[in-house]
Amino acid sequence: MIHNSTIDHQLSHRSIRAFKPQGLSDEQLTTLYEAARHTSTSMFMQQFSILHVTDPDKRAAVRRLSKQPYIGANGDLLIFLVDLYRNQKIRQAAGKDDGRLHTTDIFQQAVEDTVLAIQNTLVAAESMGLGGVILGSIKNDPVELIKVLNLPKMTFPLLGLQVGIPDQSPQLKPRLPLDTLVMENDYHRDFMASDLKAYDQVVTQYYDLRDANRRIDSFTKQIAGTKLDHHETTRDRLAAAIQQQGLALDWE
Repeated sequence: MIHNSTIDHQLSHRSIRAFKPQGLSDEQLTTLYEAARHTSTSMFMQQFSILHVTDPDKRAAVRRLSKQPYIGANGDLLIFLVDLYRNQKIRQAAGKDDGRLHTTDIFQQAVEDTVLAIQNTLVAAESMGLGGVILGSIKNDPVELIKVLNLPKMTFPLLGLQVGIPDQSPQLKPRLPLDTLVMENDYHRDFMASDLKAYDQVVTQYYDLRDANRRIDSFTKQIAGTKLDHHETTRDRLAAAIQQQGLALDWE
């Protein structure tokens, strides 16, 4: 396997949730922003923005909505936004209507831009000796989060990134085996849950070593368990929140 410093960081990625009290320097933040700015973008429309949340009240509100005590605590909190507002303004300045800006297609392209940008930023952070964790939990209550962040229509808070100087060194979490993830030419329709028996044992051992007092089952039991069971959650407001922002209005 070919290795260089960047690949080594990617292969040893660990989500960091405990950070030292100091924030990042302006130089460090600028480097991360530049890594995001130079990310691949669909059709060169550059449809994402980054909100650096420094206001203590807003950080506390994001932490409350996310229900994760480390969010908005030590380190820096970046919210990555799907951003069609900027391109809407450009069209308006040119005397044009919104065109396809409200379609699912363009929204999806903006989602892709945003996801790629946050991953690029995390890789850059880890290559600088920093740590981070991508935060999907910021969307626990998307309608309320949009109010907290005072976001205009045509934007949407997709993911957060808590980043800073690591204050922990967690174990490497085992991932699905390559022969489950990688296929050539045809999808492996003959997959069976029992194919993951060996992987389940590895996952169970990982959790047992991490916290022997907290029982967490194997990968397949987690997927078959409450994570995907039917239950009501504020995340069910996601589609409505997206459309309230004027995005993907052609969804049925």
